[in-house]
Amino acid sequence: MGWIGDLIINVVYGGTILVAAIWVGGFLKTYIVSYSREHEDIDETLFTFLGTIARYALLGFAGVFVLARFGIQTASLVAVIGAAGLAIGLALQGTLANVAAGVMLVIFRPFKIGDFVELGGFSGTVKVVSLFTTELATPDNVQIILPNGQVFGAAIKNYSFYDTRRVDMVFGVSYGSNLKDAEAILQELIDSDDRILSTPEAFLKVTNLGDSSVDFTMRVWVDASDTWDVKFDMTRRAKDALDAGGIDIPFPTTTVVRADA
Repeated sequence: MGWIGDLIINVVYGGTILVAAIWVGGFLKTYIVSYSREHEDIDETLFTFLGTIARYALLGFAGVFVLARFGIQTASLVAVIGAAGLAIGLALQGTLANVAAGVMLVIFRPFKIGDFVELGGFSGTVKVVSLFTTELATPDNVQIILPNGQVFGAAIKNYSFYDTRRVDMVFGVSYGSNLKDAEAILQELIDSDDRILSTPEAFLKVTNLGDSSVDFTMRVWVDASDTWDVKFDMTRRAKDALDAGGIDIPFPTTTVVRADA
């Protein structure tokens, strides 16, 4: 009856280890996930993934201890699992690269949900950042899904990162126009727009003598949310104000001279 007693003891021992591992693993996963929920600026996806990995790793170690308790040689089993893991890793190296890139994106956070960014040659608003892919919505509401490896391995342009942005515009006037009057009109547009920030100071200078126009470059700083409204409004207002001030806005012309003229 000695072997029966040993078997019962081993079963109780193994069962206790497995139950404890399941409980501790669940608690560990919940703790890791809850950490992200306490910090809204941290993406929950990463911590859910890490919590799941921690739970199953703990269960795996518990399984090895239980098998060793029953006298099963675990060295060969661990070697087989390691070889299988290596084979799976080689087969899924592209997918695992995307997972690694997704983890890096969540950790370093070069952008967040709602930011307008340019990734891999595509521009749009970030909708979802998962462990495998990043989803964008273009300004015309087209879904773009990019592998995280492509996102993290290329330049990332985040238009929403800073609170303020500079708006650059160029206005051309004819060579016969009075440049002081044209500059005064454009400066008045800057001064009268409350959305334009006083710091940094606005820039308004003649920057180019073109083929058919003298070009003024206007650079103003605005809140990031006002960027496009200011650009579009200023373009329309500049046209109306220059017309009202008698400043000619030229357009390209071509002069054809007849050979027999």
